[in-house]
Amino acid sequence: MKYLRIHLAILVVAIGVLVTVMSLAPQVGRGQSPEPKKNSRVKPTVMITDSRAVAAAPSFANAAVLNSTLKDDLSWIFGNKQQHGWYLYNLLIQETIDRQAEPESNDFASALSVWQLRKGLAPNGILDEDSWKAMFIEWQSNRLKDKTPAQPDQLLTAPPSDFYDPERLEELRQVERTTYAAYKQMLAAAIADPTLKLAHKSNGELADSEKFLKIVSAFRSREYQEKLRRESPKAGSAGLAVNSPHFSGRALDLYVGGDPVDTKDSNRAIQVKTPAYKWLVRNAARFGFRPYFYEPWHWEYVK
Repeated sequence: MKYLRIHLAILVVAIGVLVTVMSLAPQVGRGQSPEPKKNSRVKPTVMITDSRAVAAAPSFANAAVLNSTLKDDLSWIFGNKQQHGWYLYNLLIQETIDRQAEPESNDFASALSVWQLRKGLAPNGILDEDSWKAMFIEWQSNRLKDKTPAQPDQLLTAPPSDFYDPERLEELRQVERTTYAAYKQMLAAAIADPTLKLAHKSNGELADSEKFLKIVSAFRSREYQEKLRRESPKAGSAGLAVNSPHFSGRALDLYVGGDPVDTKDSNRAIQVKTPAYKWLVRNAARFGFRPYFYEPWHWEYVK
């Protein structure tokens, strides 16, 4: 019955939406065309099981009502696990559509419709099945492409003070050199931002007592990754990847709150609300880092 009401709501008004959106969207130049919709053949794959209609009123009022439901209720599969809604990814979504607006607002729906138009989607302002797939694909496409295992001369051993666990073994404190340099630049910027209030030393390093933004994990050998998989057989494709970007030394797990690397929704809900995570979403790209959307702590150096 709930889905019937939703379907009726989004079928109320279909006429006029394109005219409204075209007035909001930037003009496409001569010889250019909107980016075609990509298929969802990516790994890990997403399968959306909740089908939605695509029409909404030009005012985006109906879209706002639907988004307030879909953010919690959209049903999809990731890593062989049932997922519900996209509320955990609000900050990433806002960054993608370039609008700091709440999902329940007309402003959010309006900005989303402009992004949808660029993607060749129905510009209805609703983060529905097609739009969620396209957003997932965009985020995944921004991640590290080359996962070639790092060679010894490409790695350095970072000091214990850079790590969430200062007693981490030396062989587990290796980081690819350019990634480490970029991390230190990003960390300096975060320390200099007074809104984060990161405890730090006079030399600009994080204080020993400060945990936020310290490295939890960096380079992993294939052998070490297999050991982790054996110890966590239920981690699945959303967790311990067979072909991990950590092999390259260019992926960093950073502490952003809660349990450092726990994928439970309740834990990730804590992490995505911390100032450290919010800062990374808005600033990490300036230093070459891109997120893995499913794990708030996981950032990959792509330059």
